[in-house]
Amino acid sequence: MNARAMLEQAVAENASDIFLVAGRPLSLRKNGALSLENEERLLPDDTAAFLKEIYELADNRDIKPLLDHGDDDFSFAIPGVSRFRVSAYKQRGTLSAVIRVITFRLPDYHMLGIPDAIINLGLGGKGMTLITGPAGSGKSTTLACIIDQINQTQEKHIITLEDPLEFLHRHNKSIVSQREIHVDTDSYVAALRAALRQSPDVILLGEMRDYETIHVAMTAAETGHLLFSTLHTIGAANTIDRIIDVFPPNQQHQIAVQLSMVLNAVVSQQLIPTVDGGVAPAFEIMTVTPAIRNMIRDNKIPQIDGILYSSAKPDMISMDNSLLALYRSGKISKEIALTYATNPDMLMRKL
Repeated sequence: MNARAMLEQAVAENASDIFLVAGRPLSLRKNGALSLENEERLLPDDTAAFLKEIYELADNRDIKPLLDHGDDDFSFAIPGVSRFRVSAYKQRGTLSAVIRVITFRLPDYHMLGIPDAIINLGLGGKGMTLITGPAGSGKSTTLACIIDQINQTQEKHIITLEDPLEFLHRHNKSIVSQREIHVDTDSYVAALRAALRQSPDVILLGEMRDYETIHVAMTAAETGHLLFSTLHTIGAANTIDRIIDVFPPNQQHQIAVQLSMVLNAVVSQQLIPTVDGGVAPAFEIMTVTPAIRNMIRDNKIPQIDGILYSSAKPDMISMDNSLLALYRSGKISKEIALTYATNPDMLMRKL
């Protein structure tokens, strides 16, 4: 099997990820579970040959950065098949890769189970909205759905800064400028600073990775832009703490005040295994109210969880209440609900 046939097979089988690792047979992730495609283990020469072909498919991309540094991230498309996001790396001296399958067609948020309350976060005129969760939880997909809805319904200039590009957006009612880090620009910070001079209405920042990126992102949100980004945190309170803790202690109170003014919402998501062998998304949604702004400013962040637990509004729901709804609808088991709960004891009492 050559690389193209392998990629076509993965798309045909609705796999989300392809694993090329020496010492293990070719593996696919389908509905959150790993499956072996055959019994034949890949040898180091096999993975190297696959990677060489993949680099050729990606417009003959130079493989030297991978060989020299041991890591390389990029995306490419095969017309009529799909787009792919590749994270190539060395392990035990052999070449390996994990390849994410990304469909050309933008997903329908109704089919994915994303609530209207999350999609409607794109209706705001300014401020910062954060989509959080562990790697592989669907953050990029949720953001793509929000951006697509803005593109279909509003006349805006949308700038996306991604590493690498995943979903491709066609210009619709909006103008969509998509910039790939290391291809179209040097870094998130450089691209974000430049974006502020490009008359944006909406900025999508692929990830808030460090102090400098977070600092510039908050400035962008403060100066009247609508900014979306991601963090690898679970829970609104944890996310707010994470942002504040990035800054030196003598700046943390000032940052808390600034964050209380610019933050619109925090969405946390997880993909939960269902009883029928698939996955379903569970969402925690915290829309910032005047009471929550005061809690952030006055460093009473742990109290936010109490507001989420007691709320019954669609734009204010805790992760555990979302899990409870999935359990009551018969989609997930009691054991799985408790496994993914943020407060298993309290959820147990509700169950």
